[in-house]
Amino acid sequence: MELELLRSNLSKVRIPEPTNRIYKQECCISFHTPSSEGGLFVDMNTFLAFGKDYVGWNFEKTGNPVYLHIEQTKKPIPEDRPLKKPTLLAIGIDGGFDNQEPEYDETYSIVILPDYATLPFPSVALPEKVRLAVDAILIAEGAERKEQIASWTADKKQVSQHALTLKQIDNGVRIPPSGWKCAKCDKTENLWLNLTDGMILCGRKLWDGSGGNNHAVEHYNETHYPLAVKLGTITSDLEGADVFSYPEDDSVTDPLLAEHLAFFGIDFSSLQKTEMTTAEKELDQNTNFDWNRIQESGQEVEPLFGPGYTGLTNLGNSCYLAATMQVIFSTNSFCSRYYKNQSLKTAFDIAPADPTVDLNMQLTKLAHGLLSGQYSIPAVHNDDVDSSSSAKQEGIRPRMFKAVIAASHPEFSTMRQQDALEFFLHLIDQVERVNASNPEADPARSFKFGIEERLQCPSGKVAYNKRNDYTLSLNIPLEKATNKKELEEFHKLKAQKEAEGKDISSDEIVRPRVPLSDCLDSFSHPEEVQGFYSTALKARTTAIKTAGLTSFPDYLVLHMRKFVMETGWVPKKLDVYIDVDDVIDISHMRSKGLQPGEELLPEDGGEEESTKLLPNEDIVSQLASMGFNHLHCQKAAINTSNAGVEEAMNWLLSHMDDPDIDAPIRKEAKNEVDPSKVATLVSFGFDEEIARKALKASGGDIEKATDWIFNPSAAADAATSSSVDATLSDGDGKYRLIGLVSHMGTSTQCGHYVAHVYKEGRWVIFNDNKVGVSKNPPKDMAYLYFYERIQS
Repeated sequence: MELELLRSNLSKVRIPEPTNRIYKQECCISFHTPSSEGGLFVDMNTFLAFGKDYVGWNFEKTGNPVYLHIEQTKKPIPEDRPLKKPTLLAIGIDGGFDNQEPEYDETYSIVILPDYATLPFPSVALPEKVRLAVDAILIAEGAERKEQIASWTADKKQVSQHALTLKQIDNGVRIPPSGWKCAKCDKTENLWLNLTDGMILCGRKLWDGSGGNNHAVEHYNETHYPLAVKLGTITSDLEGADVFSYPEDDSVTDPLLAEHLAFFGIDFSSLQKTEMTTAEKELDQNTNFDWNRIQESGQEVEPLFGPGYTGLTNLGNSCYLAATMQVIFSTNSFCSRYYKNQSLKTAFDIAPADPTVDLNMQLTKLAHGLLSGQYSIPAVHNDDVDSSSSAKQEGIRPRMFKAVIAASHPEFSTMRQQDALEFFLHLIDQVERVNASNPEADPARSFKFGIEERLQCPSGKVAYNKRNDYTLSLNIPLEKATNKKELEEFHKLKAQKEAEGKDISSDEIVRPRVPLSDCLDSFSHPEEVQGFYSTALKARTTAIKTAGLTSFPDYLVLHMRKFVMETGWVPKKLDVYIDVDDVIDISHMRSKGLQPGEELLPEDGGEEESTKLLPNEDIVSQLASMGFNHLHCQKAAINTSNAGVEEAMNWLLSHMDDPDIDAPIRKEAKNEVDPSKVATLVSFGFDEEIARKALKASGGDIEKATDWIFNPSAAADAATSSSVDATLSDGDGKYRLIGLVSHMGTSTQCGHYVAHVYKEGRWVIFNDNKVGVSKNPPKDMAYLYFYERIQS
C-alpha cells in the first residue's frame, strides 16, 4: 500500500542536479538537525529540510508529500582522543581551537505525508527514480557545509611560482609609508608596487571598483617583472597583503614578501617579532590579562539555561556575529519584532519559496532559537551531561542567518574575523531595508538618531548640517586620564626594567583611565575646521564646528575609537580603560537648532563653490594610502567636516555599503530648498525670501515653516526637539547600561569578541556557546556599549 502511494506521487520527486542546493544538516525554520528528536525530513522536490514539528507546514504550503527522513545517533568519542594545541587565534578551523565535533551513525527512510506512511531505505523494492534521488541527496555535499567550505577555500591563495626566484634590481628606490602617486599619471589610489624594480603604478581600468590607467599591467607587458603588491594592504600581518602575479593572472602568496619589501626600505623584522609575541600571549589565556578578564577565565561561572540564555556555536571566527546578536536580541525592539510578535509559522508562510535566503525568516528563526529556551541545554560529552562549571551548552549554529546577512557583503561571507561595529551597522542597514514598506515595525528605528553639526564662520553667520546615524562614535581623550600620577610612575618603572633587560609583569601594567563623560564631551566640544568656504566672506577660512543630537534613540550604542592608525603602516589599539557609569544623562547633548538672532550663511556666494566643504587633501591622501577608493576618501573627509583621519576612516568603514557611495560629489548648496515648497508658501501670501528662510530653518517641512514665519522664536524652540527624520524615536536623555561587546586582540581583524548583557537583575556572559552569570563584567574594557533609555 505504501509503495503504491509512493508510485502515485513520483511526479513530485526530483533527482537533484549538480547545481541544486541540498539542505540535509539543519531545518530551514528551526535549529533541528538529524540528531534532534524525530530527525530531519528532506523535501524530495525542493531539497529543503524540516524538523518533525515543521514538515507539516511545508506540506500545507507546497503540497510536496515525499520526504527523505534522516535520523542520527551519536557515536561515543574515544577518551584518548588527543587535543591539538592551537597555532591560530581562531575557533573551529584547522589550526585553531578544537571543537571536538562528535561523529554519528545515520539511518534513512522514505516518508509520505500527510499520514507519514514509511518505507525503508535502502530497498530494491523502491522505484528507481526514488533510489537515484536519495543516492544523489546523500552523496551531495550539504548546502550548509558547502557554503562553509567555499568561504574557507576562497580565502586560500596559492604560493606564486615566481616568489622564490624573484630578481630585484638595486636602483636605490626607497618607498615612503604614505604620499604615493603613480609614476606615470596623477592617480593616488589603487597603486601597486612592482617587487622587481620598485615602480609605483596604478592598477587596471575598473579594477577594484576604482579605475586606474593600466600603467602597472603595461609595465609588466614591457618588462615581464611578475609580482606587485597593492600599497595600503601592507600591515604587520603580511599574509593579508594583496600580492598579484601578472603571469599567473591571480592573487597569490609571496612567502618572501618581508624580504622583498625590505629591499625597498620597508623593514618588518622587528615589527613582525612584536606581533608574533603578542599573538603568542593572546593564545596563552592563562598569562594574558585581557583574555582572562573579558572571558572571566580562572573563576567558576554559574551556568545559565532557559529562555534568553542560549549559546551560539562558533562557526569559525564568527564570534563578532555571536556577541553582537546576543545583545541585539536582548533589546525589546528586536525581541518583539522577531519573537513576541511573529511566530515561526507566520514567517514561513510569508517567506519566498526558499526560506533560507529570506532575512525575515532567518532573523525569526534565530530569535526563536535564542529566546525560546528550546536549545538552551547543557553540552553532552560521551552521553554524559557536562556537569562542570564551564557553562558550555550544545548551542545553536547560526549558519543560515550568517549566509543570508553576508550575501550582500563580501567580507562577512568569509571565515575571517570581522569588526563587530561594521557588522552591527551592516545588520541594521539590512533590517531597515527589509522593513522599508512597514517602517512602524522596523526594529532598527530604535537605534536611529539625528546628529546636527553647527558651523560658524568669522562673519558670525552659521550653517547647519543634519544626518542620521546608529552609533555615537567617540574619541578617547587620553589627556583626560584620571590616574596621571600612577601612569608617570609606571613609565619610570618600565624604563628602568627595560634598561635592566627585564619584562614588565601583567600585574605591574598601568593603563590610562578615562571617564566616559569626557569621551561624550569630546563629541560636542568646539573644534576648528580648516578650509571652510564661507559664502558670506567669499573666501576659505577657519570655521568653528560644534555637534549635538537632534533626537535620543530608544537604544544608544557608543563606539569607542580604540583602533587608531599610527604614523607609518601600523594600526594600533589604544591600551586604555573607560570608566563608565551604569546610568548616564546626555540631555545636555541635545542640539539647539537655529536660534533667534542667528543668520544662516547665504545659499551661494556667486561662485561655483558652495557652502559644502572641500575635502582636506592631507586626510584624503592618508586614507587613500591605506587602500581606500579616492572618491570614498573625499566623501569621508567632507562628511566629517575635515575633522581628521581617524574620524574620516570611521565614517568610511560605516558607509562602505551606502548605495550612493560611488556617486560623484555634487556641486550644490547644502541648504537647497524644494522650489515647489517655496511656491506653496508664496501661494499662501508669504514673501519668497522669507519662505526660503523658513523652509531652511524647518528642514523643508511646510507646516513647521509656516509656524516659523508666524513665530520664529517658538519655532526655534520646537526645532530643539525636532529631528532630521520624523520617524526617529525620541525621549529623555537618561540611559541605563544593558550590554557590552568586548574585543581581545591587537586589531578588529583578529582575536575574539565576547558579549555581556544585563538580564533579570544580573550581568550574564555570552562567550560563544558558554552562557553563565558574570561576576565581574569588564565594563571598563568594552569596544561597544549598549544603553537603553530609561522611560520616565
